[in-house]
Amino acid sequence: MAPPSPRFRSRLTAVTARLCATALVAAAVTFSPLPASSVLPVGVIGVAAAKVVPEGNRKRVQPKIPFASARRTAASNSAYDAKFDKIVAVLRRDTRLMRNIKSVAARYGIDPVHMLGAIVGEHTYNYDSLDSAQSYYVKALAYAGIRISFELDGEHVEDFVQRPQFERCNAGSKESNTRWNCYQRTWNSRFRNKRVDGVRYPDKTFNEAFFQPLFAGQSFGLGQLSPLTVLKMSDRVSRVSGFRKLTARDAQEVYRATMDPNRSLHYMAAVLRDAIDAYKSVAGVDISKNPGLTATLYNLGDPWSRASQYRRRRAAGTSRWPHENYYGWLVNARIDVLRSLL
Repeated sequence: MAPPSPRFRSRLTAVTARLCATALVAAAVTFSPLPASSVLPVGVIGVAAAKVVPEGNRKRVQPKIPFASARRTAASNSAYDAKFDKIVAVLRRDTRLMRNIKSVAARYGIDPVHMLGAIVGEHTYNYDSLDSAQSYYVKALAYAGIRISFELDGEHVEDFVQRPQFERCNAGSKESNTRWNCYQRTWNSRFRNKRVDGVRYPDKTFNEAFFQPLFAGQSFGLGQLSPLTVLKMSDRVSRVSGFRKLTARDAQEVYRATMDPNRSLHYMAAVLRDAIDAYKSVAGVDISKNPGLTATLYNLGDPWSRASQYRRRRAAGTSRWPHENYYGWLVNARIDVLRSLL
């Protein structure tokens, strides 16, 4: 083959130089730090800003277990270790339930161990026992023939929240979680244990006042959810899982969603996803790698307010990371057992 002409070699050299220059610019863009004024997509900023909370417990010993839980356990002639072992055994042998838990968790983008933590925590501390998930199907059917209505002294909750005090809650188009949380806060600040228009209102939570028409207990079903919590999660579950949106006017449907494991798992997952979102959005921390924290928030509720409180404590230098309560502490302490179920 004849050697290339001088003109061809000159053009080749010029092209090579341009390619090298382009490569150097690309490398500079790829590897040089972005200036402080650079704007990244919102999702990237959220991921970069959220600090991952380390796994495990922040406290060396388990926080004190509330008296109410101790009383329930004593009444059932059981002990916490025995109740923990029992619910783990139920989950281990109920392969259908475990498949459903994994499937639902995937829909909501969470590790299924968060759902196991919530179930185990509830049935260790806040419920007497669980023989099988089938027992909840039976209970769900038992509720079908009972007239249920969410009322206080004969006034339905949907009518009650049309009062002027709730005007801000009803303004605009709000997600069910935002709206019902607003109702709850307004009840606490304007009605609870107060006299309004000549009427004295009870010193009870919003949930206790309107959503316990059947029993003194506050929660039901596999996930021990309250009807109020299910109503809060209605829009998210409808959006993600396609279920029909719930209304407090149809109390029986709310109870069916609470009691039927095929449906209540979706509301459980929504509650856990909501807690993760709250701490990432409000406090800039990612709690998705710490099932003890999600279990704590599942137990306590109101994750958005708690995220705000934590953010203030962190800014004041009094709290580096969120802390687990007695319920979440157990989940983290027994995490290997829970993961073995998966």
